[in-house]
Amino acid sequence: MMAKLVGSNSALLLSFLLISLWWIGVYSSGSLPRVAAQEGGNPRAAGPQSGGGLAPRAKLVGSSPQYAGTVPTATVSEIAYGAHPRQRLDFWKAASSTPTPVVFVIHGGGWKGGSKERLDRFVDINRLLKAGISVVAINYRYVTQADVNNGEPPVHAPLHDAARALQFVRMKAGDWKLDKDSVGAAGGSAGACSSLWLAFHDDMKDVTSSDPVSQQSTRLQAAAVMGAQTTLDPKQMREWTPNSKYGGHAFGIPGNRFDAFYDARTKLLPWIREYSPYALVTSDDPPVALYYQGKPGVGKPQKDPTHTSNFGVKLQEHCLATGTKCVLIHAEAPSPQYPTPTDFLIQSLTGQKR
Repeated sequence: MMAKLVGSNSALLLSFLLISLWWIGVYSSGSLPRVAAQEGGNPRAAGPQSGGGLAPRAKLVGSSPQYAGTVPTATVSEIAYGAHPRQRLDFWKAASSTPTPVVFVIHGGGWKGGSKERLDRFVDINRLLKAGISVVAINYRYVTQADVNNGEPPVHAPLHDAARALQFVRMKAGDWKLDKDSVGAAGGSAGACSSLWLAFHDDMKDVTSSDPVSQQSTRLQAAAVMGAQTTLDPKQMREWTPNSKYGGHAFGIPGNRFDAFYDARTKLLPWIREYSPYALVTSDDPPVALYYQGKPGVGKPQKDPTHTSNFGVKLQEHCLATGTKCVLIHAEAPSPQYPTPTDFLIQSLTGQKR
């Protein structure tokens, strides 16, 4: 009897330790907390829109991440848009006899972790496909894989990989029956920042290039993102959220050394102006929707300063002053017209309502 009890207690302890290590891995990856990142979930509620509890997570098979069971098999997968092993994308074709809009999904993870297999955290792929919208999910180089000798900050790698992947998808528009003039982006955390960077950046196409991919546009027609960092300016971050701690790694400052990031601001300003979404907003930019879990408190410390809705409040103010449509959904927002990013993207790309 005693042996059985000892064995049972040991099994329980082992299970507890494994679960604890799993959660540590989730949070240390730099991704959003699970509920905040769950697409289909009202940011004011604890579960997904379907009301069926938390959706299945992307799984690991061996050392390879796998899509959640709710995600259908991709039409084509592991398509290379560049030479680096991380420059890969998966594509789902919506059933249609005519070219379809496409949603371009960029995963989160602080630009130093994560994978495209997190797709279900940011959009409801089945709803998009049913609405006649094709879907792309990309991987990209992490900041730790950037070429530090090219004169660019580490964040150049993930951001320009996203731009290159988008151009590649547009180049494939004929083969994949896509409407290259109807492209929306989605993502969470760092992937949300990347999506906004694409939304607000001037077109990076080079029509004189001999490279057919580079000839394609990088402009979006909409973006709907979760937990976005809307600025990479440490001065703005500290003014909006005094306990800010994120962003220095984008410019080569290791660890969470926010004071060092702040002190280096003057030197970094040219890069900040190029890579911070807030700095790029102009009146000709596409509509965006920002989703956050917590309620805002501009000028006050936040429980999660890296994903605070303060980012959304300040970007929305800036967009409205500039004449760019910006929808903000957070814990204190009244009944939203677009409860999820998927709702906003379907409406923006097809005109269909919920």
